[in-house]
Amino acid sequence: MIFRQFFDSISSTYTYLIASGHGREALIIDPVLEKTDQYIKLLNELELRLVKVIDTHIHADHISGIAELRNKTKCITIMGEQAPADVVSMHVKDNEKIVIEKINLTALYTPGHTDDSYSFLMNDRVFTGDTLLIKGTGRTDFQNGNSYDQYNSLFDRLLKLPEDTFIYPAHDYKGESVSTIGEEKKFNPRLQVTSVQEYASIMDNLNLSNPKLMDIAVPANKNLGLKINQQKQSNGISYDKLKSLVEKDNAMLIDLRESSEIEKNPSIVNSIHIPYSNLPSFFANEKEKLKNKIIIFYCAVGERSSLAVNLSQSYKLKEVFHLVGGVNNL
Repeated sequence: MIFRQFFDSISSTYTYLIASGHGREALIIDPVLEKTDQYIKLLNELELRLVKVIDTHIHADHISGIAELRNKTKCITIMGEQAPADVVSMHVKDNEKIVIEKINLTALYTPGHTDDSYSFLMNDRVFTGDTLLIKGTGRTDFQNGNSYDQYNSLFDRLLKLPEDTFIYPAHDYKGESVSTIGEEKKFNPRLQVTSVQEYASIMDNLNLSNPKLMDIAVPANKNLGLKINQQKQSNGISYDKLKSLVEKDNAMLIDLRESSEIEKNPSIVNSIHIPYSNLPSFFANEKEKLKNKIIIFYCAVGERSSLAVNLSQSYKLKEVFHLVGGVNNL
């Protein structure tokens, strides 16, 4: 397995790159905008294809690199279903699996730092965002944070993982890079409490100043998505137009979502299912058959389908459209 930990010294943010091996699919967790070129460089050196990028929550101390990575690599952007960010092309819920080639993560809803905070469990390690830090926990005094929710996320979810589970947080301010569940149970001062009330008293009386970039970062991180006008520029069409096009004999309607999304919201009738991550191989294998087809892509919110139209241009496919806003907005 390939595992890399990056550190941004300005925001004290940790970013993680994971892949099962050289030349395979990769995902990145909690990227920082200013470090995008560093991530791309390593991806190229290891011949990795970035297929998914995850933010654990809406960050208040830096602008996320999630949109820039989407623009440069055409990857899927992922956050929890509570996240108010428009950049998200795939929302996940508690206990949902995130899959890339030979790698599986489980999404754990761990609110408290913010109301959209998630952790992500992968075998022997858990990426805890700002919920559980090394010898600390994330503050709970903004973005609908709640010390009682965080106590439950910590004591009822994360601290029940095996004690040898490695902890990789989104931030560290003291120079530490990894811990374990067992170490945090013993040595994290905020976890040495006997009740939720005691924990809440600690968290509600920290009296911390707001992050310096909070007024800039939070609004920016909520508005990194492809706007409707941008989606329309990529041969975006309405649902009524989609229905008229699919009546043609040479039309092909393609659902780009993952199987877990389709289970929650079924495909449009007469669709074929090609997950977005599989598009390059689909185009390469079916290039001749697709030349004379009218292709209509759709996904959850129009992010992946818009990127799919752009991707199809490199294969010289001519009549390619996508559903603006995706099926979640029908």
